[in-house]
Amino acid sequence: MNIELRHLRYFIAVAEELHFGRAAQRLRISQPPLSQQIQALEEMVGARLLARNNRNVSLTQAGEMFLKEAWQVIDQVNRAAEKAARLERGESGELTIGFTSSAPFIGAVSRNLRAFRQQHPDVHIKMREINTKQQLEPLLNGELDLGVMRNTKLPDALRHTLLLREPMLAVVPEGHPLAQLAPDALRFSHLAQEPFVFFSREVGTALYDETLLLLENAGITPYITQEVGEAMTIIGLVSAGLGISILPASFGRVKLDGVTYLPLAEPQAQTEVWLVHHRQRPLTAAARTLMQMVLARAEAPV
Repeated sequence: MNIELRHLRYFIAVAEELHFGRAAQRLRISQPPLSQQIQALEEMVGARLLARNNRNVSLTQAGEMFLKEAWQVIDQVNRAAEKAARLERGESGELTIGFTSSAPFIGAVSRNLRAFRQQHPDVHIKMREINTKQQLEPLLNGELDLGVMRNTKLPDALRHTLLLREPMLAVVPEGHPLAQLAPDALRFSHLAQEPFVFFSREVGTALYDETLLLLENAGITPYITQEVGEAMTIIGLVSAGLGISILPASFGRVKLDGVTYLPLAEPQAQTEVWLVHHRQRPLTAAARTLMQMVLARAEAPV
């Protein structure tokens, strides 16, 4: 016969009350079974824990030591139960999120992450900056719980939810003639003869394919003179006067001397930001909690 938690709880009640009747009432059991359980506990321990006679109950030296240890065991079990419950509720644990370089500039993304962090400070969030296409494999193999990315072709095993749609902006050097156009007049055709600073094809960003497709549909093959790996570098080179570019509106929050952001009067000049996860692999509780928060604020499911 093994010592069970109920034996410890029975013993603690008697040791604290020093009275079998009051202990039985506290435990909501009758007194004879309680006495039997304490006797069984002493037999299993191999020591007399309580000294008792017709009028008094007291702890033996072994009982005093056992009481301290019993309290620790019960406390440890209670802490373990609470930790498990908090993990199940998504209030603790670990969450690994992939995100594109533009994600921190998107208000909807930063607000959701900030709110989640404030509500669940015990969840360890690991953020990995990685472009859209490079997130796919880590999402498939479980290295990432969630991915914040631009719209792209996804493997069948991955599922996406629309966070928001945002317009694309023309990024031009300060004082560029295009900046003299009316706010609702700038079209793709105005960019046809301009030198472009843009992502390198080898970088594999979704924005590369998306932007070239938008221009192609408008009958434009851009003259790309500078190819780089990061959007921030693109903005820097535009500031230096080496060309123009097209980027999502979220990058308009990057304030850099010598750069002007211009809205495009093209209804199709939009990009989507997705939250992506694996269809079959169960989400961790923390990931599920964040997903629910994001879905409550998302523009629309896709």
